[in-house]
Amino acid sequence: MRSVARAAEVLEALSKSDGGVSVTDLAAACGLSKSAAFATLYTLRQYGLVADDGEGMNRRYRLGMALARLGSRAQDQLSLRDVARPALVELTRQTGMNSRLAVPDEGQAVVVDQVSNGERIQVDLRMGTRELPHCTGLGKALLAEMADEEVTALVGRVGLPYRTGHTITDLPVLLAHLKTVRELGYAVDDEEDADGIFCIGSALRDHTGACVGAISITSLKRDLPAWRYQELGRQVRATAEQISGELGA
Repeated sequence: MRSVARAAEVLEALSKSDGGVSVTDLAAACGLSKSAAFATLYTLRQYGLVADDGEGMNRRYRLGMALARLGSRAQDQLSLRDVARPALVELTRQTGMNSRLAVPDEGQAVVVDQVSNGERIQVDLRMGTRELPHCTGLGKALLAEMADEEVTALVGRVGLPYRTGHTITDLPVLLAHLKTVRELGYAVDDEEDADGIFCIGSALRDHTGACVGAISITSLKRDLPAWRYQELGRQVRATAEQISGELGA
């Protein structure tokens, strides 16, 4: 186990270097002797996990291309729904509210998974539902990941349809609202899509930093105080960050 941990530390240290690392510098960074560092590098090099350039004192070590192959296979084996599901179950347990997972499709959020809170009175949520981008928690969370120019272009195509008296139907107001969403890390739909219902969403990112989806919680409003929205927003954001971390973000 110690050898495995040492190899992982060496690979992590190499990942932080742009032009390669000498044995001496690597040993210092990992708290190893030069002989231990060299032995680890030699073994990793045999498997293509480490590569080297130069000779003698000028030899520098870097990550090997075998890691690219393994990384690609890891991504192929990764399912967003499988990764997110346990976190959604826990989020519902913590909040007592329905949680959902959506992916972006042509400017809208398409729900691909959900966890019910088990209450007898349920908000009408369906798999495959398309969430409007400007007035739902999932939609606004995804919209906030886009540049203002992209948002403007999308609104030009789909408009800002009126849903309730709380719906944002003015583009400048929406753009200002999305700025706040980006700062907070979560979006709140406070009866903007349906009267009496609120939703809080947060975006998910993969190992490239790209937005690949969003999660949300949804429930009946029930006169929740403002501080409770903030508390729930932080919980949704933390769960989104956890899932994103598991995706390699």
